[in-house]
Amino acid sequence: MSNNRHAATAQPSDVTADLDLGAVRAFVAVTEDRYFSEAAARLGISQQAVSKRVAKLESDLGLRLFFRTRNGADLTSDGRAFLHYARALVGLGDQALEALRGRRRSLRVDVLDTRLVAVDLVRAFHQGATDADVEVVTSNGLRSALGTLSGGSVDAAFARVRGALDEDLRHVPAYLEPVHLLVGRDHPLAGLAQVELERLSGATIWMPGNAPGSEWRDYYRLLGAAFDLRIDDSGPDFGWEWFVSEVGSGGRIGFVGERCRVPWHPRTVQIPVVAPVPVYPCSLLCHRQNHHPVLARLVQFIADGFRPYDPRLQWLPEPDRAAFLTPAA
Repeated sequence: MSNNRHAATAQPSDVTADLDLGAVRAFVAVTEDRYFSEAAARLGISQQAVSKRVAKLESDLGLRLFFRTRNGADLTSDGRAFLHYARALVGLGDQALEALRGRRRSLRVDVLDTRLVAVDLVRAFHQGATDADVEVVTSNGLRSALGTLSGGSVDAAFARVRGALDEDLRHVPAYLEPVHLLVGRDHPLAGLAQVELERLSGATIWMPGNAPGSEWRDYYRLLGAAFDLRIDDSGPDFGWEWFVSEVGSGGRIGFVGERCRVPWHPRTVQIPVVAPVPVYPCSLLCHRQNHHPVLARLVQFIADGFRPYDPRLQWLPEPDRAAFLTPAA
């Protein structure tokens, strides 16, 4: 019986290597400049880093690509065979980066309504970061933001956080907006500089914009339950101008945010609500894997400007309190 022995020789094709584009780029630079020091200067890294990258590439390929001479580094036969493909890889990498730079868009920020304070915050951020391109889009709050943030069609969104979020979403407290009462000029409360919450006990607050399933409808439901208010969200909802006009005509009263740009009407009065001050909580949400170059700056700007909840003077629904007592969630 014959005993056939086969010499086991490792070939580059025996192992699938994941090529490091940075190492391939270093290889091409050394090939063109002949000296590791000159390749390092071209790439803006140290000579040691170039050597390490080339050594890693040779290890990944299982081949020697260079040999040293007095005139610099010369290619081995394997190096010459690889050079054409290496240049193609670097070229494709450069083309891909250039294509993505061309697609780099404005930071897209979702707000519920352009009349709300969130727009003022975005505008203030942009005034201090004029090099940042920012685009404001509107939606229907948290219900749509959860999907658009995860899908990447928006980069950040202002909304009241309600319930548990996907672990890939993060949020930081953005602001707490005091609630004001909107009444007609002929209403008995119209002459007050401020109105205590307990004085509104038993009143009906008309808010036709409280859409079913929305986080703001939930907020006002909790506010009403805590202070014996009836929140009437019956429609139709024909927009801000119609709402203000209806309140101005007498009979109905409503809640609005302190900094909401409510359309002016000669027959309406806006009165702060106090003792305690109900505040509407809004957070800035973003996806943890979103690396838009402007996003981190916006998040930091919002976090720096936030003022925590003061339980001595303000009221928040119990589910919101923990997040707004601390600077971040």
